[in-house]
Amino acid sequence: MTAITSIKIQTSRLRTHVLVSGPQDGVPVLFIHGNCSSARFFEQTMAALPAGFRALAADLRGYGDSEPAPIDATRGLRDFSDDLAALLRSAELGLKGPVHVVGWSVGGGVAMQLAIDHPDLVGKIVLEAPMAPYGFGGTKGTSGEPCFADFAGSGGGTANPDFARRLKERDASEESATSPRKVMNEFYFKPPFRVEKEREELFLAEVLKMVVDDAHYPGDTTTSSNWPGVAPGTLGVNNALAPKYVNLSGFAKISPKHDVLWIRGDGDQIVSDTSLFDFGFLGKLGAIPGWPGDDVYPAQPMVAQTRAVLDAYKTNGGSYREEVLPNVGHSPHIEAHDTFVAEIVRFFG
Repeated sequence: MTAITSIKIQTSRLRTHVLVSGPQDGVPVLFIHGNCSSARFFEQTMAALPAGFRALAADLRGYGDSEPAPIDATRGLRDFSDDLAALLRSAELGLKGPVHVVGWSVGGGVAMQLAIDHPDLVGKIVLEAPMAPYGFGGTKGTSGEPCFADFAGSGGGTANPDFARRLKERDASEESATSPRKVMNEFYFKPPFRVEKEREELFLAEVLKMVVDDAHYPGDTTTSSNWPGVAPGTLGVNNALAPKYVNLSGFAKISPKHDVLWIRGDGDQIVSDTSLFDFGFLGKLGAIPGWPGDDVYPAQPMVAQTRAVLDAYKTNGGSYREEVLPNVGHSPHIEAHDTFVAEIVRFFG
């Protein structure tokens, strides 16, 4: 097991907290976490890499121990990807070439945005349970057609307000379905999987470090005359995930091309064609009243949208492999740790 060091690096954009392991001249791999998490969710994975790898995991702005600079949602994921580009170019890290990238959930979208805007910095790419290329909520079909012109059903107003309140109050209980601990154990992982108590407390402590306000999580809100009554605002992470601002279909045309490994669990309840966090699917289940029906607002086909973009990428000369892990939820690197490490080591080769 490789020792992990915690450092902070001041870039031209912000002060970023980074976990580092492995030799300075090792094969560099950057791990990008998702929403409601942090770099420390990757510690076990980093420590298990062979000696020839140098692993880096950064806290995104508003998460973990990085500077909580505000998130301009109108830039989509570019605040995050530009932050990472500045980090990778920093003299303190001393990188001499492209880095392999592992992006988990929202981090998968950030990895794709990084490759679109800064292709020289990126080597091979692992997309782990990645968000859909057309954001989260408000679209239909594999080409990401908006259900309504104002992208209703996406953005800051889609977050459960009681969950956001409990995050802000640093609720460490398990008393409610909206308690962060309960949400983590029910949805990050496929029940009955549960990490050991010490790691659970560490993960929860990292989740509770999130900045909860209009400029971070979940972001500001806008009402809509369209179902379900909310549309994207202009600040914060959930608005940055709205299809009004994020569209990663351009990944299909990037040059140079990078080999891609898409790895996901078959029991993912967050990123799925039947996601329990998607208003279209929740409406169909009757959980949100007034649903206008499949013709107007079907469930977002998140997995199918990702596959369509990667198929277009392959048509344009790229390559990808899809690996689906059985009985695994939204966190393959935690739930199927040994398999995940073996897959990425073999892929980075």
